[in-house]
Amino acid sequence: MKQTLKAELSKPKKTIAVGFGDSSQKVEHIKRDLVELEELIYSLGWEVVGSTFQKAEAPKAKTLVGSGKVLEIKELIEETGADCVVFDHTLTGGQLRNLTKELDVIIADRNQVIIDIFAKRAQTKEGKLQVELARLVDELPRMIGGWHGSLSRLAGGIGTRGPGESALEKDRRTIRNRISLIKNQLKTVEKHRKETKKNRKNNVLKIALLGYTNAGKSSLLEVLSGTKTYVEDQLFATLDPVTRKVFIKELGEVVLTDTVGFINKIPTHLIEAFKATLEESSDADIILHVVDTSDPDFEERIDFIKSLIKGFEWNNKKTIYVYNKTDLLDARGKIFRKINPFALVSTKTEEGISSLKNTIKEISEHALAEIELFIPNKESFLVEKIQEDGNIISNENSSLGSVIRVEIQVSRLKEWEKYKT
Repeated sequence: MKQTLKAELSKPKKTIAVGFGDSSQKVEHIKRDLVELEELIYSLGWEVVGSTFQKAEAPKAKTLVGSGKVLEIKELIEETGADCVVFDHTLTGGQLRNLTKELDVIIADRNQVIIDIFAKRAQTKEGKLQVELARLVDELPRMIGGWHGSLSRLAGGIGTRGPGESALEKDRRTIRNRISLIKNQLKTVEKHRKETKKNRKNNVLKIALLGYTNAGKSSLLEVLSGTKTYVEDQLFATLDPVTRKVFIKELGEVVLTDTVGFINKIPTHLIEAFKATLEESSDADIILHVVDTSDPDFEERIDFIKSLIKGFEWNNKKTIYVYNKTDLLDARGKIFRKINPFALVSTKTEEGISSLKNTIKEISEHALAEIELFIPNKESFLVEKIQEDGNIISNENSSLGSVIRVEIQVSRLKEWEKYKT
């Protein structure tokens, strides 16, 4: 082996990115995804010293790419001194083992890079548990193909950061037990979060920011709230949800929740790592779907996020399409198909932000919020008015009055403030 054990255990710095696509994929899409993989690697603080890609009829069972491409990658390693190769395709345990033997460097795939970023940036207990769960679920099937033989080469490197390091060295039975334990812990955390949400005030407009990663959600949160958040030009710059309760002159008191940006080719078990963020967003009255208009594929990104919203069963939520980064477009570039309701903005120059606030205000007047009211017997005549203003969900009578749970327009909440329980 040309690398010492000490070098193998150190964090890789020089990386070669390898794209792969089958006959169903266009070359431009393979290249686009490869660029995105390079950005992911950059987000880990690593250096991309070379890249290449292959389009083939189907992946090779032993090494994913063909023997000629393996030889080309080996030559790139010699030329650049790379100590890690990352493939933009999920690798089986056998492929990982064979590529490690052929190339004599640390081998990883896109999934492992994403998990490593999650492990590096997750802050909450739930976020860390979700990262560990995602890592174990990702690694378990690889063991079938001989992944266990490659564990020593990955120790301390990609895919082994943070929670779950010791679990990776245990057998499949131990890993399954650990997965079961984490799922139970997550259920407890989720139950606690739901109980906490019950105690929150429901008379405040709640807005969630969704979008493809790097679309400018955190910057928009900063502009709207007037508070500083972590804003970095990296994929997954923030992982845990950021919530701000702020007063906006045009809107009054508002709760804003920024979510982690989504990215193409995320495996289903990694979607679970977004659960805390999605749970916060599920209560939103309005979704701001933030779009990076400087991205040449932004319309495709819109469709991708829309498919996720449909999958989360949030189609009934009011959505505003926020076309961001218009400062990077010329007049002609601003001419494209827009989905109503929408706002053209630049979080950098703050152009269009006032218009966005007005759009939010117009929509919020029709948004519904669920609240609980106590109506004393002496004011029982108000029950009829409540029926006119909203949809009564439940009505419990007592000797003192009625406890009524009602869905009502956000714009009418202030009228019932004094009766809120």
